[in-house]
Amino acid sequence: MNKKRIYFDMDGVLVDFESGLAKVDEATKDQYKGKLDEIPGLFALMDPIAGAAEVVRLLARNYDLFILTTSPWNNPTAAYYNIELVKKHLYDIVHKRVIITHHKDLLEGDYLIDDRGKNGASEFKGEWIKFGSEQFPDWETILKYLLM
Repeated sequence: MNKKRIYFDMDGVLVDFESGLAKVDEATKDQYKGKLDEIPGLFALMDPIAGAAEVVRLLARNYDLFILTTSPWNNPTAAYYNIELVKKHLYDIVHKRVIITHHKDLLEGDYLIDDRGKNGASEFKGEWIKFGSEQFPDWETILKYLLM
């Protein structure tokens, strides 16, 4: 029997964008105002979202898992640091299972866990689970939903 497939977004789902931004000086933030995701090295500064890695490990027992993320076009270090975060926190679960695209709607699967509908997430061919929404405010509610 084939396992159902889950894709996870990175920023705002597995890692905390704001935690990285909090470690950047104000002058740099001013320089990149309106395009903060282009700050060189920003993605290396992000912390995992509490509980995310644990839930991913639990879901790996029943699902086929992939990371499906978008990397800012004008920040070539972002993709590198996203891969490094995956290696550090989820290497054994999603080794060589990272897909970087600006067109999430081109992929098919059962679930996409993403905090925003951008880059095709809201048109994903499967169920979009909006992380941080009223229905799915945290990892606990997502875990309960997917394991019920």
